[in-house]
Amino acid sequence: MSQNDEVMIGLEVHIQLTNLKTKLFCSCNNDYRGAEPNTYVCPICIGLPGSLPVVNKKVIKFAIRLALALDCKINNQFWFFRKNYFYPDLPKGFQISQYNKAGGKAFADGGKIAIRLNNHKKDIILNRIHLEEDPARLVHKGSIATSPFTLVDYNRSGVCLIEIVTEPVIRSPEEAREFLKQLKSIVQYTGISNLGLEGSVRVDANVSIKGYDRSEVKNINSFKEVERALRHEIIRQKNILKRGKKLIQETRHWDDKRRITIPLRTKELEEDYRYFPEQDLVPIEINKDFIQKVKSELPEMPNERSIRFRKEYGLTEFDSYNLVLDKNFADFYEEGVKSYPSFGSEEHKLYCNWLMNDISRWLNNNNKTIKETKITPKHLVDLINTIKDGKITGKIAKSFIPDLMVGVNVKVLIEKTGKKRISDKEYILKIAKEVIINNPEIIKDFEKNPRALEALIGKCMKKTKGRLDPELTRELLLDLLSNKIKKIEI
Repeated sequence: MSQNDEVMIGLEVHIQLTNLKTKLFCSCNNDYRGAEPNTYVCPICIGLPGSLPVVNKKVIKFAIRLALALDCKINNQFWFFRKNYFYPDLPKGFQISQYNKAGGKAFADGGKIAIRLNNHKKDIILNRIHLEEDPARLVHKGSIATSPFTLVDYNRSGVCLIEIVTEPVIRSPEEAREFLKQLKSIVQYTGISNLGLEGSVRVDANVSIKGYDRSEVKNINSFKEVERALRHEIIRQKNILKRGKKLIQETRHWDDKRRITIPLRTKELEEDYRYFPEQDLVPIEINKDFIQKVKSELPEMPNERSIRFRKEYGLTEFDSYNLVLDKNFADFYEEGVKSYPSFGSEEHKLYCNWLMNDISRWLNNNNKTIKETKITPKHLVDLINTIKDGKITGKIAKSFIPDLMVGVNVKVLIEKTGKKRISDKEYILKIAKEVIINNPEIIKDFEKNPRALEALIGKCMKKTKGRLDPELTRELLLDLLSNKIKKIEI
């Protein structure tokens, strides 16, 4: 049995429905970020005696959108439960959530997300999705382990969370990363949340070595940190077993500064929460017509879009799979290719390559999304057409990327920088002769290996900062090396 087969991971992903205007059970502003602490609150938020919650109807609509996108079975009737525990972030002493036992039901059961890892496809099976209110936000000075005090901001209290719970079928941190990438994409397409906002998503990970007690790693505050946290926790548990010690069931905190998990408390059991139905809320009934109406408004999902991109634009499965992960990126691509009917499969592929490589690299290096730049599809189309027309080389085009991202047109850049493709045969011939004379070892290698020609072309390009016409350079180098041009001296 391999190491990965021994690992069992189940994820609980809590997503704030940030695209709502109000909270789950009251009319307080849902957008608490940047507000003064404890200003977006009311008697319902902080659980004052006599206050009565009322369910936000749009929450039900948003939850249906996600349930349909995840292929879940929606429960037509459900009710909320009280999850009882004492903590400073819960002033009323319980959290209004859902419970799928003792006669209770989750919002929806089952579902799956398909992932691809190393050319292997796998379905990550879901247990359920359910709705609950977010507790208040605890604020610490520095690390939770070293802070001398804890402050409480109730602005977040009552914000709607939707929790996605997987079965323990994830076998590695890499699988968890791919699952979360796909989930993030689906959530973006449904339009229920902006996961780019700080604190909009939190992940709890249940991790165990098969046959041993599990640990729950709480409040991993970004998708990026999940893989790191899982790697650390798996190594920690295996090291304990190697030393012959016993693993205990416990709750641990991920310290993203030190990148370690630290113990919080012995893990509570389900019965410790004393779940019972929320007496201040009536059961919710969802009729089939309402579900059908929501379904009719649901946009095309990533998998469907990926299949269509392959059919309509001739993209490979790999390219289409990655292109549609970010809806804004896929929209950018489609707007570009649709705006230019003269584009064929070659241009579709070229346009995709520029987006997935040079544009993506710039965005990653600058920690931005494409919506946060001023580049338009026309900027990229003009760049590709300028290369096709022979006015600039690919290398020159790459040097223009930073300026394109702030909205400068390629024509303006050529005029401003003077960078354009050199097609002067005499000039190229001069450069080619210099390179041949100065690189006798490559010439000797070329006699045995014709691919050494690429090294010579690269030398010519380096001398001119990539401005030479590559085809004419290739042709003249071959002529020189085959003695079609007799005089090599310069």
